[in-house]
Amino acid sequence: MNRRHFMMGSLAAGAAVGSRALASPNDTVRVACVGVHGQGRTHIAKYSAMQNVEIAAICDVDESVLNARVGELEKAGKKRPAAYTDLRKLLEDKTIDAISIATPNHHHTLQTIWACQAGKDVYVEKPCSHDMFEARQIVAAAQKYNRLVQHGTNSRSSIVREAVQRMRDGLIGDVYMARGLCFKWRDTIGRKPVEAPPAGVHYDLWLGPAPDHAFTQNRFHYNWHWFWDYGNGDLGNQGIHQVDVARWGLGVGYPEKVSATGGHFMFDDDQETPNTLTATFEFDGNGKRKVLVFEVRHWMSNHEAGIGEGGRAPNTVGAVFYGSKGYLSAWDEDHGRYQSYLGREQEPGPTGQDIGNNWANFIAALRTRKHEDLNAPIEEGAISTTLVHLANISYRVGRTLHFDAARYAVTGDAEANRLFRREYRKPFVVPDKV
Repeated sequence: MNRRHFMMGSLAAGAAVGSRALASPNDTVRVACVGVHGQGRTHIAKYSAMQNVEIAAICDVDESVLNARVGELEKAGKKRPAAYTDLRKLLEDKTIDAISIATPNHHHTLQTIWACQAGKDVYVEKPCSHDMFEARQIVAAAQKYNRLVQHGTNSRSSIVREAVQRMRDGLIGDVYMARGLCFKWRDTIGRKPVEAPPAGVHYDLWLGPAPDHAFTQNRFHYNWHWFWDYGNGDLGNQGIHQVDVARWGLGVGYPEKVSATGGHFMFDDDQETPNTLTATFEFDGNGKRKVLVFEVRHWMSNHEAGIGEGGRAPNTVGAVFYGSKGYLSAWDEDHGRYQSYLGREQEPGPTGQDIGNNWANFIAALRTRKHEDLNAPIEEGAISTTLVHLANISYRVGRTLHFDAARYAVTGDAEANRLFRREYRKPFVVPDKV
């Protein structure tokens, strides 16, 4: 392979001019959607609904998926986009302004770095990194190449923004605790045999940075979430949304202490990651101790604090905040909403509902070129993502972690620190210096 496809070195020097400058709000923004089997279809739908936004290219390593998405756009009366199986070739097109990434987690950081080096702005799905090391590298790339990078934590553009501001204004008093809830009905994935990759699947590109492993259907579309080589369990799949909301509402950054316990219950199948997990994060909170408790459950569960009621049963997915004057619940499943309960009698307080649009916010920020206009900047997404990684590391080593944010390391735990960075399958390597 041509080395420049990996390091993008010749493009990096001209990153500031690699993307077309948008002269006015009426200029067409040309977006490429990358990874379009699952969540990527939502990306296509969101951009397709916007004025002066063109889906100029689609990229997917599965040709059947790629051809289906291209055909759907043409059927909808849209201009036929360019089609790629290799993102590196797509990035050579200087007329593309931004890429929107919905590939598996183990690709997010490297693909974002490539795009930044090529002068593209990026919308990258959650979690933005596959491990702790990558969470720092993705931020470094966005800053070095002066790119706008939006994290796919959609609640940052929903009614939850209003809920967080109300808490900042003292609605429920001093907020000392948050609970994140990720109760989703997940059935067994069973066991799948080794087989040849389906025709049209570029499996080497799909593996990318991950170790070589024979193809199985359970390690491919969607179920890759449940394998450590590619995913981060449901904590890093659905749960990262609620981790981000909970941390945001608490007004905290990195935790000082992390402890997680759980396991894989009920099912005997191929899944490696836990389907039931309880993680506790403790924060200094600028002198006021705060705590975040996160729960993942995979099967039948109750609703809590109104979350999930009237929605897509039986899921309960959201966050609950506890303060000195009451509590507040916030959730986005099916409909963005928050509800507050005040005083000892838990009288219903202010409420709101609006799903918002994180993709529209991204496009709006591309037009202003102002980092502060991003609702979900990568710097915030990366911090929330590290909470996911620290909890998973605590679970995997079986003990509490004491995290030193200044050193970006776990104090006195070499085994835990080794899990901060994976071994990369060359040449798909996230570099030490972006």
